[in-house]
Amino acid sequence: MLRTEEMLLNVGPQHPSTHGVFRLVIKIDGEIIKEAKPVIGYLHRGTEKLAENLQYTQIIPYTDRLDYLSAMTNNYVLCHAVETMMGTQIPERAEYLRVLAMELGRVASHLVWWGTFLLDIGAVSPFLYAFREREMIINMLNELSGARLTFNYMRVGGVKWDAPEGWIEKVRDFVPYMREQLEGYHYLVSGNEIFINRVKGVGRYTKEDALNYSLSGVNLRSTGVKWDLRKDEPYSIYNRFNFDVPVHDGGDAWARYQLRLAEIEESLKIIEQAVEQFPAEGEILAKVPKIIKAPKGEAFVRIESPRGEIGCYIASDGKKEPYRLKFRRPSFYNLQILPKLLKGENIANLIAILGAIDIVLGEVDG
Repeated sequence: MLRTEEMLLNVGPQHPSTHGVFRLVIKIDGEIIKEAKPVIGYLHRGTEKLAENLQYTQIIPYTDRLDYLSAMTNNYVLCHAVETMMGTQIPERAEYLRVLAMELGRVASHLVWWGTFLLDIGAVSPFLYAFREREMIINMLNELSGARLTFNYMRVGGVKWDAPEGWIEKVRDFVPYMREQLEGYHYLVSGNEIFINRVKGVGRYTKEDALNYSLSGVNLRSTGVKWDLRKDEPYSIYNRFNFDVPVHDGGDAWARYQLRLAEIEESLKIIEQAVEQFPAEGEILAKVPKIIKAPKGEAFVRIESPRGEIGCYIASDGKKEPYRLKFRRPSFYNLQILPKLLKGENIANLIAILGAIDIVLGEVDG
């Protein structure tokens, strides 16, 4: 018999397939993973502690740096928490701009995932196509906010700027273009037998596992649980739009692949309706004081980010800075199931399993 010995192997922290500075220490026997230990904290910036000495508006740029692929969503959850405490009524035009920004950001985030996931497992061309479409979204969000990645666009009570002239028309034209490209993605990858065999049945877990590990977003919906906060606990103006919540009962990497592409289509539906309903005029910022002071008390709000349920808890003692701020970061929770998924797996499946979870390390480390 062939004699083997257990060996410790480091994956990361400097490795392109770990999607950030993430270290995974695995114990292998031959090519089989016996144990996997995630080591996080290389990207920690202490956002929650820093917020205790910052005014509410000053905290917004720090949220961009958490999940830097969906900065608009992070901006929103903080503003939404403060607005909930203050009872602020948001102008209608600002709500539409927020939804457009968040859904464009959701599409861009899923494009990054699609391209990098396929690059991880050996396909180069999809990455180039994904970033071609993402660049168009980034350009539109740049016109709207003045930044390309860390947008810092939301404000307590509304948004920083109105949409520039012709911007809504650009968004309208982008929807049919993106739908056409999405068909091309399916033609190029989704029907590819090599790809299907590579991901089908890999990284599978049950609905019970997903709920026990507090998974959310696609990682939860891939086990058949139909839960999306935009539908189940509507915020902003999401109750005005007609869209579906895609679910799959496969619970594996193949299911999560299909759902993220399906979510791009649903986001395009929302964008299309928001463009058609967009008010011709109106305010973009509610009448809020220049120095915002949340009333004494506490609030917790949660919304649907591209990676799942992101929450924001604020405790206030009536000052211009929060007494305590805490984010519920979906990537952090979704990553918890990784050791369970990797135990007993072939090392060749490690990167496919990790990539299918879709983590952003800035959010994991906070």
